[in-house]
Parts: sequence; C-alpha cells; structure tokens
Amino acid sequence: MAGEKFKLGITGGIGSGKSSVCRVFEVLNIPVFSADRVAQGIMESDKEIIEGIKSIAGIDLYMSGKLDRMNLANIIFNNNSLLNKVNSLVHPVVFDYFRRWVPVQTAPYVIMEAAILFESGASEIVDRIATIIAPEEERIQRVIVRNKLSREQITERMRNQMDDEKRAKKSDFIINNSENEMIIPAILTIHNDILNFIKN
Repeated sequence: MAGEKFKLGITGGIGSGKSSVCRVFEVLNIPVFSADRVAQGIMESDKEIIEGIKSIAGIDLYMSGKLDRMNLANIIFNNNSLLNKVNSLVHPVVFDYFRRWVPVQTAPYVIMEAAILFESGASEIVDRIATIIAPEEERIQRVIVRNKLSREQITERMRNQMDDEKRAKKSDFIINNSENEMIIPAILTIHNDILNFIKN
C-alpha cells in the first residue's frame, strides 16, 4: 500500500447507526464516502445501470422518472439471485467512483461506509474495518422511526445481511452503538490508532 492513502471501511447492519458514527468521523475532518448513497445516485443517473435494473426487475421501475426504491427493494430482498444481479451491476461502478475519490482527499485517511462491505467485496479495497453493532430491538426501532418500514420488512432485510457475529469476526474494530454505550471514546480510539499506524 506504499504511497496510497489509508482506507477504513465502516459497516454494520440496517439500523446499527453507521451514519451517526460517520458524522463523528466527519467532525474529526475525516472524509466519508457513502457507498450506499453513491449507489443510489448511480441507479438514478447512469443510463446503462438504469437499463440493467429494468431488465433484471423485469418491469420499468422508473415510471415516475425516478427509481421506485420501495418496489425494487420488495423485488430483490425476496430473491437472492436478483439481489446478486443488481449488486454485481452497481458495485463495480461504485468501487470505481471510490478509487477516483480517494486521491483527491487531503485528510490523513479516508472512510468507505457500506452496509454490505463484506458481501460486495468492498472489504478487499480497504485497509482496516470497523463494524458497528447494536441490539436487534434497538435497530428495529431506529429503522421504524427513520424509514417507516414495517417490522416484517426490517427483519426480512436483516436476514438478507450478514449477522453481527460474522461481521465482527472479520473486523479490526467493533463499535457498540447501544443506547447505553458511549460511541465517541470508541471512535477516538480508532482514530488515534489509525493516525499512529500511519505515522509509524
């Protein structure tokens, strides 16, 4: 990795609090590349991707001029083969954006935030990984409030993601984002660890 910028991957299941953790890193002036947000943008603007999604879904999900996300989620979250097809269409483009984004950042290191860091292969393009964990019930409540999804829809999505235990085993750092845990000290520890590693 000589001469290359250090990259921290941040991941966690739906409702684990990835955005809250990333906001703290941003306060520390560490730039965050949100893979999920970039993927959403690509699915709205990249002509080839749009055609690919229509073809995978078998219906036009862009009738309103914008991607019908709810409908896409209902189609792919119940069908692993379609989910994989959409992922293998979108992820290479997202990784390409990330590779071009990294060199223009001036901070000592950068972050890639991705819900499916391991599943998408993004774990291969970062140097260290931090996984955010939180009790399942807290995660469900957060998503109900934020996304107005039903409990069934949320647990369905959780089932489609890698579980916390598997993620934690593959990670270098764990941040426990439960209501009674303080996330800032954990984040500062990781931040300082990385800065020391880069220095040495």
